[in-house]
Amino acid sequence: MTPQLGVLLLYCAGLIGLGVWIGRRVGSSGSFFVADRRLGAPLLFATVLAANIGAGSTVGAAGLGYRDGLSAWWWVGSAGIGTLVLALWIGPRIWRVASKQGLLTVGDFLEHRYGQSVRAVIATLLWFGTLAILAGQLIAMAEIVHVVAGPPRWVGALIGAAVMVAYFSAGGLVASAWVNLVQLAVLIVGFGIAVPWALAGVGGWEAVRAAGEAASPDYLSFWQGGGSGWIYLALLGPAFIISPGLVQKVYGAIDERAIRVGLVAAGVALMIFAFAPTLVGMIAHAYDPALANCESALPMLLTTGLPPLVGMLGLAAVFSAEISSADVALFMLSTSMSKDLYKRFLRPGATDAQVLRVARVAAVAGGALGVTLALVFETVIASLTIFYSLLSVSLFVPVAAGLNTRRAGLPEAFAAIGAGLAALAAVHLFAPDRAPRLLDATLIGLVVSALAYGLVAIVRRTRTEART
Repeated sequence: MTPQLGVLLLYCAGLIGLGVWIGRRVGSSGSFFVADRRLGAPLLFATVLAANIGAGSTVGAAGLGYRDGLSAWWWVGSAGIGTLVLALWIGPRIWRVASKQGLLTVGDFLEHRYGQSVRAVIATLLWFGTLAILAGQLIAMAEIVHVVAGPPRWVGALIGAAVMVAYFSAGGLVASAWVNLVQLAVLIVGFGIAVPWALAGVGGWEAVRAAGEAASPDYLSFWQGGGSGWIYLALLGPAFIISPGLVQKVYGAIDERAIRVGLVAAGVALMIFAFAPTLVGMIAHAYDPALANCESALPMLLTTGLPPLVGMLGLAAVFSAEISSADVALFMLSTSMSKDLYKRFLRPGATDAQVLRVARVAAVAGGALGVTLALVFETVIASLTIFYSLLSVSLFVPVAAGLNTRRAGLPEAFAAIGAGLAALAAVHLFAPDRAPRLLDATLIGLVVSALAYGLVAIVRRTRTEART
């Protein structure tokens, strides 16, 4: 065992210990799902920010920075913009409904607003889609462990899954929030030391700029370059506004002020942090412009481009980021299975203890399935794109519209979901490889979903008025 792997394993053991210790006080589904609605602004800020900085925001974003340059900022920056919208619009509104009606999941809101059939469709769809985001986090963890110690991907994925399942299944949102606070501290310190050190080691910004300009004329363009740019806003913005894992953290807030303060701070921090992995990727490109896999940029730089102690701190920071985001995926998997499917459809008379037990079993099962998928998907970005696309085109319009109008109902919701998914599939199947940026599959899916919702609403209203 290498010293680096030993440190990582000790760190993992500490996270598990903290989660299990906190989990001793969790004895009800209300504590497990929404932390008894006691999260203040600081803890809400920490758990949302830590959840939003994961595999895509570190390993994936650094890979995009390595490949495309400065425009890779939009991968993480779009998530920050979405978090601001959640803070100022969706979050406070849905919290009021959830608090008044005693809602615990996004599925609860969908049933309250549209009916149980919409809840069933979305819960089933997102359960499978969430496995893709979990696989993405495990791919990144496996890459870190592989770089540190050299074992195959399944070993690293299994270690990561074991850690997050252990502390999350013990304490749910309560344990997740406090463990995320520790992970966030490690993340900030690690990147705060590693990035300036790596930049100085490669020769400063001038060396990075020169290497980028030699690679591509738009490498230093902020708006778009290569496959990255502002178009990520369509993919990631809506997903981070209505993600069930993030909305459920909002449910746990103590009041609306905590939501606005905590999430605005998280959104701004995420937009600032977006420069860090982008810059790391660009530094890695200057250090070694011939990597076979661009997503190896961050692990490579931390292990070969920095002193061992600094690199180890950086690796711990990245590993923290992957675990903190992975527990959000487990959160969605366990709550959807236990509350939205088991309690609502399979066993309506289940006791609170039975629902809690199913939530924990679902977390374990989700971790195992995530490891399996991590062996199938090739890259972090590929797996995350699947989840974000499904989430955006199926859930954004029903949730956003449902909070702002009382007239629309079940037909509008199903029209939005079906049309959005159909458009997403059609663009993926039939769009040419070099299609214009505006022909982005997620963007088209969102537009078609909104149009379908509005069209059905107009038709139903016209028929109602004709009858009267």
